[in-house]
Parts: sequence; C-alpha cells; structure tokens
Amino acid sequence: MYVNGFILAVPADKKDAYRDVAEKFWEVVKDYGAKSQVECWEVDVPDGETTDFRRAVKCEEGEKVVFSWVTWEDKETADASHDKMMADERMKTLFGNPDGSDMPFDGKRMVYGGFEPLVWKEA
Repeated sequence: MYVNGFILAVPADKKDAYRDVAEKFWEVVKDYGAKSQVECWEVDVPDGETTDFRRAVKCEEGEKVVFSWVTWEDKETADASHDKMMADERMKTLFGNPDGSDMPFDGKRMVYGGFEPLVWKEA
C-alpha cells in the first residue's frame, strides 16, 4: 500500500466547487490505478503553539483546511501514473480554466507527499 497525502487551504465559500473538483479528480486517478480517495473538510482544527495544519498551508481568514489522501497498490503504481495523469485531457480542465486561474484553492500552499503505511488497521 502507498498513500499520497495532501493538506491545503480552501476558501469556505468554495467548498462545493472544491468537492466538484475532488469528484472529477477521482474519475482520473481511479483510471490510473488508485484504490481510494478521501477528502476531509475542516471541522475541528485547533491552533497549535509551535505548528499546526493552518500554519502549514498559510491558511488565511475565511479559509478552511482540507486533509486528503489517495491510496495506491504500491509506490511504483503511483509513480507510473503521474506523467500519464498529467497528460490526460481531463486534468487540463479539471480546475476550470486550462491555466488553473479559477481553481477553488491556492495550489502554491498545498502540502503533499508520499507515504508507506507503518500501521493500517480497519474494523
């Protein structure tokens, strides 16, 4: 199992627009081998003393934190899908304008990375 994790700041008034993008993104990533996608909207994100989710994405007034992840069979599958997904026509319009100018979030402040689960339990 391999996980691509993301945190980002989204204007609260763009929640529905973000959800729409996330739904469309799933249609792309699943075609390239993703096993699951989870998108979580901030409900209880406390300010920390040293660091926190808001500081990590430089959250501004009126923005909410989104915490999300995509799971893959393995890192090789995730890596092999990347360039193919970026070349997919659906990705070019996923965020609205081809230049991304009407994205429902600021991609420059998104934090992301790849992880191998250390512990994974399900009931």
